[in-house]
Amino acid sequence: MSTTTMSRAVRRRWWWTLWSLLTVLAIGITAYFVPPYLVGNTNIPGLDMTIPGYYTSLVIHGVPAGLALLIGPWQFVPRLRARFPRAHRMAGRVYLISVVAAAMAALYSAAVTPSGFTLQVAFFGLVVVWLYTAAQAYRAIRRGEVQVHRIWMVRNYAFTFAAVTLRLYQLVGLQLMSVMPSLEYSAVYESSAWLSLLGNVLVAEYFIVQRTLAPLARRRSSEPAEALAQQ
Repeated sequence: MSTTTMSRAVRRRWWWTLWSLLTVLAIGITAYFVPPYLVGNTNIPGLDMTIPGYYTSLVIHGVPAGLALLIGPWQFVPRLRARFPRAHRMAGRVYLISVVAAAMAALYSAAVTPSGFTLQVAFFGLVVVWLYTAAQAYRAIRRGEVQVHRIWMVRNYAFTFAAVTLRLYQLVGLQLMSVMPSLEYSAVYESSAWLSLLGNVLVAEYFIVQRTLAPLARRRSSEPAEALAQQ
């Protein structure tokens, strides 16, 4: 087996490992956090029932956001896209509609959240980039720019996946609170929100460069040499 073949096999194994982890986390977070909204459970930490429409906006946000979280990973599997193109397109439409619905509801919940100005800025920022990347992905596929569409969808799902990383950072923060009594939950929540936003952006851009832009650049750089060899 050549070195190139081995490196491709290693990259493929890494890709499936990371994809499996992403998918398990997406399913786990959705299964744990969305059902309480479906049954009308109001015993949710930080929920202020005195704010008009706050709980309703969380329900309208949480359900489609959970659906988008579940759909996303399967849209990135090349074999599924190639074998079931119609299902891929239909799932993509449901995903984008879910993102728009969840983002619209999040605008209200972010405006009235009792968690403070810092979190409002983080949540508003997340909504803006969430909608912007969804719009860019839709425009790209309508123009037939498949590669550009995939890049924007990676970015968009990174913001969808912020729902997962937010909870993971919170878990770490809660553990820190047990050994640092001076650490307040509000600080943990604010830090988790910003880390989930900025951290996911960095991971998405790294993935785009490594999986899409770098291989494309290598292919383009090899084309002149191949052309000269054929002359």
